[in-house]
Amino acid sequence: MMDQCSGRLHPNAIRGLQLFNRRGFFEAHEELETAWREETGPIRDLYRGILQIAVIYLHIQRGNYAPAIKVHDRCRKWIQPWPVVCKGIRVEKMRRDLDTVIVEVQRLGTDRIFEFDPSLFNPVEWSSRKVWNCDRCGREMIEHNCKIICPACGNRFDCSDLNLHFD
Repeated sequence: MMDQCSGRLHPNAIRGLQLFNRRGFFEAHEELETAWREETGPIRDLYRGILQIAVIYLHIQRGNYAPAIKVHDRCRKWIQPWPVVCKGIRVEKMRRDLDTVIVEVQRLGTDRIFEFDPSLFNPVEWSSRKVWNCDRCGREMIEHNCKIICPACGNRFDCSDLNLHFD
């Protein structure tokens, strides 16, 4: 999975994330589905997981308790194996945000799902800049003065070495 996390997001994934963050969950699903269909590697599963989160949130908006829970159970397998950050997407935060939403939906149950507080729909945090993940520990690396450094384990590369390690 780690080798899939460097580089840029698919253009449709970027549009999908933008729509997701504006709570256009149906439209986000459509854009992310296009990215998912056009990708050939394992990264397509991350796109699939995010589009499924959009479907979950759409079901919650519409008061559809059982479908939201069903899609959540299916969705976890697509977002679980990814590192903390992948292609600039803060995957771990997205997983925690989804968990918070589902816990609240389950607390409300079928009869009270319409009381769901939409402020719990946090945006997906991501960066469109080039992102590198450490091949040792999986953390996002930091670029500083043409050095790429992992703040967790100290792994480092010179910018001129990047094509050897990340392309």
